[in-house]
Formats: sequence, structure tokens, C-alpha cells
Amino acid sequence: MQYNTHMDARRPTLSVRIGNLSIGSNHSIKVQSMTNTDTSDIKSTVNQIKELYDAGSELVRITVNDDASASSVPKIKDSLERENYNLPIIGDFHYNAHILLEKYPAMAEKLDKYRINPGNIGSKGKFDQNFEKIIKIAIKHDKPVRIGGNWGSINKVELDNLINKKITNKNNISYSNLIKKSLIDSVINSAHLAQQIGLPEDKIILSCKTSNVLDLIDVYSEIAGLCKYPLHLGLTEAGMGMEAAVSSTSALSILLNKGIGDTIRVSVTPENSQDRIEEVKICQQILSSLQIRDFTPKVISCPGCGRTTNDFFIKLSASTKDFINKKMPQWKTKYKGVESMKVAVMGCVVNGPGESKQADVGISLPGTNEDPNIPVFIKGKKVKTLNGLNVESEFFDILQDFIENNYKKL
Repeated sequence: MQYNTHMDARRPTLSVRIGNLSIGSNHSIKVQSMTNTDTSDIKSTVNQIKELYDAGSELVRITVNDDASASSVPKIKDSLERENYNLPIIGDFHYNAHILLEKYPAMAEKLDKYRINPGNIGSKGKFDQNFEKIIKIAIKHDKPVRIGGNWGSINKVELDNLINKKITNKNNISYSNLIKKSLIDSVINSAHLAQQIGLPEDKIILSCKTSNVLDLIDVYSEIAGLCKYPLHLGLTEAGMGMEAAVSSTSALSILLNKGIGDTIRVSVTPENSQDRIEEVKICQQILSSLQIRDFTPKVISCPGCGRTTNDFFIKLSASTKDFINKKMPQWKTKYKGVESMKVAVMGCVVNGPGESKQADVGISLPGTNEDPNIPVFIKGKKVKTLNGLNVESEFFDILQDFIENNYKKL
């Protein structure tokens, strides 16, 4: 029997330069996020961009929807650059991109990419004119453009054309599939139109977001075969908390495993005072779980059962994760490849020794009524037995020693 244990090869794409980053199949899949501050509140926006970047977001999108936000963009970029935050900033436009980009050339120049939605550029009589103006400004400033269609704002012209064809030809295509085809056609046709206007093909990124997991998989699977533009993945209006995390992970994991996707974002509606960086952590966890990219050492721990009535292994799992998170800012600047380290914290004899041996560093704690001695394994070999009151600090010392002796200093 053969097992498919690896993801498909990346879908071949063009490479697109966004600020100081390149995206596409020849580059790592990038994590993107978006601020939820009022962009005209320069201080709050700058602070949130810094928080997102420090958490691991490699591109950040900001809302540009009025005069106040447009005029604030250069000040935001300048403030970030003064503090050595040199990440790509993307302007998110709806309805009035053609007006704002023309009215505020400093903003058009400072942004690293424009995001536009074909469904929100203008009515049938205005779309071509407004779209051409946006694309010509992008060409003038040498900026890439993400043409991003959304389920909730489909280009009315494309949808009307398909509905008329359905009526005329009396075909049996379902309304759901009609919507999906309209979304795809809108994005693809807009990309082709942008090229006809003069935007180079290596300045175009596409996205086709829906709020339904299965629809998203269908749409991206289809569009992936129709072009070579890089694709930005995301489930739009994914919801709150766990619902957003599970739905986004379900959709994005399937697409990424098929080799589809070049940037990703998880859209999470914050709950109460939930930190905005949660969406970044979820993206990183998706890529890490699929073994696409490593961002921080992985802590493997068992869920606990009747054999683990002592909760010490749960506390040690949590404190080990905290220890790693606190040390990572220092480790990643000193030790090459440390983010790929695997650490196992196990709670009883059933799977403990086996899982611990498979990790780079593992500790197998005793379950209820088991031998109180605690073996520690490095690269599959038992190197030490711990006991007593200082297990946590001794284990952390072992982790630090392992890193210093096994990862090349930068």
C-alpha cells in the first residue's frame, strides 16, 4: 500500500515583487494580515502594524476609503520606516480607488500594492473608465495590483451576462455554480483587461474569496488552472474565534496541500478584547502543521487521560511553550534553523517514551502510580533522568544546551 504523505508540488506562477518581498511559486508562502484601526488615526495604525509584523505578518493591508485615510498613508509609511519596519503596506480600496489614487499621488507612491475589487469599481457605464484610471496609476508608480473578487460583491456586469446566457441557452447550471463562475470570470477578465491597458503580468495577483469552505475550494481549484498569476487565499467573513480558525484551516489546508496559494490570511472577527495578532498565529500554525514553513519550535503534548490525573505535565507543556516563545526573539537572531526544533512533553508511559524519542528533545512524565523517574531524550536517545522539585528548570537548561550545541550560530 502506498501512502500520500506529502503535499502536491506548488502550482507554477509568475513572481511578483511587493516592496521588499517577492511572492509566487519560487518563493515561500507569505502570511498577510489587515489592520482594523481607523487609518486616519496614524498612531494607532502604526502601532497595530508593528504588532502584526512582530507577530509574524509579512504583509499588512490597511483601509483607504476616504480623504483622511488617504492623506495619512505617507505619514504611516514614514513612521514605520523611521523605526526600521520595512514591510510591504497594501492599500485596500473599494468604490473610490480611482478618485483617491489620482487625488493623492504621495499615497499612490508610498503604498507597496493596491487591492481592488472588480465588483466595487463602478456600474456598467463607469467600470471601464474607472478601472483604466486605477491601472494607469499603478503603471505610473510601478505598483502591483491584487484584483480580488468577493462572494458578497460580484461584478454585476459579469453576473448579468451569465444569467442572460442561462436564460437564452436554457442550460441547467445551478445558481450556486453560476455565482462561482461569475466570480471567477470577473477576476480573470479584469486581469486580462489590466494587461491590455499595459500593466505587466508580473504585477498582478488574484483572489476569489467566498464565505463557504467548499465553495472556496471549488473556486480556487478552478482559477488555479486558468492563469499563472500568484493567488492570495482567504475565507472571507470567516466568523469569530474557533469557528473562523476551523473553517479557514479546513479550506486553506486543502488548497495548500494541492499546491495552490502564494499568500494567505485568516479573517477573524475579534471577540471582546481578542488580540488582532491571533489571525497571524493561525496562519503560521496552518503552514507549520502542513510542514510548509516553520516559524517557532513545535511543542508536542498529549491530551491527557485517566492515567494523567496529576496535572504537572499540562503545566510543564504550557510553561515550555511560554519559555520557547520568550526565547525565540533572541534564538532566531542567533541560531540558524532553530524554528524547526521539535519538543515533546508527554504525560504517561503509553506514548510518552515513543513520542519523546521522535522529537529533537523529549521528556516523558510519569502517569498515575507510574515510576516517578522522568527520562529525557535527545534525538531518540535517553540522556538524563530527572526527579525532584526542579524538573522544569532542569528541562529548560537541557533545551538551551541543545540549541547552543546543535544549531549553527548566525
